Amino acid sequence: MKAAADEIAQRLLAGDIGAGARAIRWLDDRDQRGGEVLSVLYPHTGRAQVVGITGPPGAGKSTLTDILVAEWRRRGQRVAVIAVDPSSPFTGGAILGDRVRMARHALDPGVFIRSLGTRGQAGGLSRSTHEAALVFDAMGYDIVVVETVGVGQDEIDVVNLAHTTVIVAVPGLGDEIQAVKAGIMEAGDIFVVNKADREGFEATRRQMELMLHLRAQAMPERREVPLLTAVASRGEGAQGIVDAIAAHRDQLHAAGDFGRRNHLRAREQVVSIAREILLERALAASGDAIYPEVEARRLDPYSAARQLVDAILERTAAT
Repeated sequence: MKAAADEIAQRLLAGDIGAGARAIRWLDDRDQRGGEVLSVLYPHTGRAQVVGITGPPGAGKSTLTDILVAEWRRRGQRVAVIAVDPSSPFTGGAILGDRVRMARHALDPGVFIRSLGTRGQAGGLSRSTHEAALVFDAMGYDIVVVETVGVGQDEIDVVNLAHTTVIVAVPGLGDEIQAVKAGIMEAGDIFVVNKADREGFEATRRQMELMLHLRAQAMPERREVPLLTAVASRGEGAQGIVDAIAAHRDQLHAAGDFGRRNHLRAREQVVSIAREILLERALAASGDAIYPEVEARRLDPYSAARQLVDAILERTAAT
């Protein structure tokens, strides 16, 4: 098993797309070989710029991602896209809608598009998303795009993963500012109003300008962020957005923040993996005996959870 993982790791470092796909599959399936591959790759990571693209459903994130990929490729940069789709309730896999919308890049060897399911992470990003970003980084891709579902916690989670977070808004959703979570408004690095040819664009742009003005007053230490426009369905706006993403990377390096964001990503990954391991051990330690006690109201959920944790600690002490 170790030999197979080493072979995949070496092929992956040489840029083999098939090896990259295999490694991500192992990681997503929690196959032991995935972790073995990642241990070989990890020293070769930390170079790619991870760009998160998020916003409410219907904002046109996939179409925008598509034209950004085309612009990066025009500039000679290699791009990987992780399209985070809702998980299928039957298979746990991704619905694959985003890969369909970006099909024109399918034959380009400088583009790798991979859909990943949320894996039931309360609407957030699964651990596999972080790990896939590392795989693409090790393969030498210049840009790794993480396009989120745009519902719930993933809008905040992507900030912990990305160096640069692009927030996409769109006219016609009613209260556009409410449609973009307040927390992500504070954390976004670049803001884009897509579908700028729609009725209501000016009102949406003014709302965004007001929100960013209030943010600047509340956080004067933060640099000003660009507010850009696009009509992704017509291929308009990609050049300005890619310029802004490149400028943000330069700003991060100049301020020493690129490394700091890598540190935040590393911390988030370690915590996520530790949480998952602890849960697995807790469930293994308890068996199914504790749940009937809770169901029968003889034991409350908090006490049950503490018993699970105590069981882990006892097992750890015994070994």
